[in-house]
Amino acid sequence: MAGTTVRLAHILAVAARHAGPAVRSMGGSDPFGTGQGAPDAAASGESGDGTSDPERLASDLEGLGATFVKLGQLLSTRRDLLPDSYTDALARLQDNVEPFPTEQVREIIEQELGAPVNDLFTVFHDTPMASASIGQVHRAMTRSGREVVVKVQRPGVVEQVAEDMDALERIAAMLDATSVGQRVGTRALLDQFHRVLLDELDYRKEAAHLERFRRLTEDEPLIVVPAPLRDFCTERVLTMDYIHGKKVTDVGPLGLMDVDGPALADALFGFTLRTILSGGVLHADPHPGNLLLTDEGILGLIDLGMVAAVPRRLQGQLVRLLLAVSEGDGEQVADVLASMGQPLPSWDPAGFREDASHLVDSSLSLGAEVEAGSMLLELARVAGDHGMRPPAEMALVGKALLNLDQSTTHLDPNFLPEQAIRAHLPRILATTLKPSPASVAVGALDSKEFLESLPGRANRILDSLADGTLTIKVNAFDEDRLFHHTQRLVNRLTIGIILSAITVAAALMMRAPGGARLFGYPALAVLFFLIAAIAGLGLIGWIAMTDREAARRAKQKLQKENV
Repeated sequence: MAGTTVRLAHILAVAARHAGPAVRSMGGSDPFGTGQGAPDAAASGESGDGTSDPERLASDLEGLGATFVKLGQLLSTRRDLLPDSYTDALARLQDNVEPFPTEQVREIIEQELGAPVNDLFTVFHDTPMASASIGQVHRAMTRSGREVVVKVQRPGVVEQVAEDMDALERIAAMLDATSVGQRVGTRALLDQFHRVLLDELDYRKEAAHLERFRRLTEDEPLIVVPAPLRDFCTERVLTMDYIHGKKVTDVGPLGLMDVDGPALADALFGFTLRTILSGGVLHADPHPGNLLLTDEGILGLIDLGMVAAVPRRLQGQLVRLLLAVSEGDGEQVADVLASMGQPLPSWDPAGFREDASHLVDSSLSLGAEVEAGSMLLELARVAGDHGMRPPAEMALVGKALLNLDQSTTHLDPNFLPEQAIRAHLPRILATTLKPSPASVAVGALDSKEFLESLPGRANRILDSLADGTLTIKVNAFDEDRLFHHTQRLVNRLTIGIILSAITVAAALMMRAPGGARLFGYPALAVLFFLIAAIAGLGLIGWIAMTDREAARRAKQKLQKENV
């Protein structure tokens, strides 16, 4: 318990340290009320040690461990929430830590796979190829002579993530009560992050992602995805084929002369579009380090731990958005984005339409220098500035395309994203418009039921029309409810007028001489005052009770209508 409290205090300290500069750079006020940072430092974007606030935030997140590195990487996609200086700094977050001991690696493999490492592999390299905060990777060779890599989950990481998520939920509850939290949508953002992170902690899901992407690359001769070895995969251990190659951005001009760079760039861009817009999946961490140029001159996709689903509804909207972008239709871009997002109270549709149109027009004028991903992220930022919260998946798509731009530009400096979009979207549309067997079957059943019931319904309508009993009910408004409310309002007004008259009469009687006295005043006047006071209090209580009962009935009626 003490460790949890210390951890929460550490997280809150980091949040409080950076909330002021980050939110002030967005034009808001510090949600934690710390007021940290001198005005000149805040204006310059530098902390006291000369390090910029965004860079210091990235460093602090790295120090907090796996959960916050992943959170920072997710926030780097949200230009609608953070300024460019912060998203750029967070995009450079590195998830590299010291490797954990080989003895623990072997122990976990033996526990998970049920056999000693030497019985499972003829060769197992104890020195890891890479080490991150969630797991580390080792090269090995199976008994059948198959070269593989084995990813082993770091001990204690699941418990640490659970503790960190509990702390983040507490912080989110605090932020939800602020204007900044309402604009950001803290709860929705945290829920999305939690889902992605839980998937990455289960290596069986990454194995499923590998299999799914392999199916998607069956018609892609220039792209390969490593195959998982299902018998060697568990929740904490993942074994897959080893791909010989070099990171794409590390290949120099001489190395690129041996491959068809333009063809590779086009194949990569088209494949990414198809997986998002047709396959409904998105590689949520597609930085150039996860893309290899193999010894055979093709591209290898690795590290599919972070994969997000793209809902079917959003797929169609993204197709329309990319079509509008490729055609340079800023008005259509603004319309599609407005239909995708969630308007906030400060929503300014006219200003958003103007700025979005200008952004599209100015970006396309750059020609080969335009980046599709950068444009999508910038559109998300413009939407946020004008009071609209874009869907979280759009930021992930923009980030994926932005990382893709780095690889495609390296492979082909003359690559034009808008031309590639126009070239690949017809194939994507042909796939998405093609009905699946399940949808055809459902449509056939619906048509069958409609045709079976149509003659009977038509006969009943015609009989009613012939008998003069056909009625059309239009609920423009509820007349009974309107009459009831009007009557209640008139009753309250009448009682109020009567009580006012009694009060005025009592006041006039105070000046009448003679007669019985009570507390030095005419007894009849005091009696009228008491009647008016008691009746007034009774009227207030009656109004409160009847209004509460009316609200309860209206709520029940609405719930029944929704059901």
